[in-house]
Amino acid sequence: MLQKVKKIGLTGGIGSGKTLITSLFSLLNIPIFLSDIEAKKLYYNPHIQSKVIKLLGKNSYVDGQLNKEFVGKSVFAEATKLEQLNQIIHPAVRQRFTNWVSEQSTPYVIQESALIFETGIASLFDYTILVTAPEEIRINRVIQRDNTTRDQVIARMKHQLSDDEKKALADHIIINDGVQYVIPQIIDIHRQLLSINESK
Repeated sequence: MLQKVKKIGLTGGIGSGKTLITSLFSLLNIPIFLSDIEAKKLYYNPHIQSKVIKLLGKNSYVDGQLNKEFVGKSVFAEATKLEQLNQIIHPAVRQRFTNWVSEQSTPYVIQESALIFETGIASLFDYTILVTAPEEIRINRVIQRDNTTRDQVIARMKHQLSDDEKKALADHIIINDGVQYVIPQIIDIHRQLLSINESK
């Protein structure tokens, strides 16, 4: 009998270091589904593109390309618009993930998404992993990575739950503060997830 592939949701606030952590899990031959990358592809699906334009206006796309700056300013300035945009994108990403999982044969797979708890989809996973880091470290990482301002980073953080709120919801926690080694933490979680499958 084919063993069920466990679905693991990996999340964390902006600047927590989710990309680093998923890249390390991939070295363990664990398939990774990157929600942000898949969502960006979906913006060019004609059906979704028409919905985005209807919601935010024709300036959402310029010469067929997503106008990221316009879309970003539109949704972060008005919380209801962000919620409506998420309702367009997230179900489509979820369906793509479901299709992708059906093609995998490893003991578990990981879906990386910043808003697992915020969007109420945690129950769709077998287990969740939270990547955490002190807020000041996260802010500085994003400023350097995105060449943005402190105020812009803080504004984006306001749309996410705090680490303390997410810690109460997560099954596993990885501390990525630049002090504690992350590899031993990842290996420990990896072994736990494998042992769960083996005990079935």
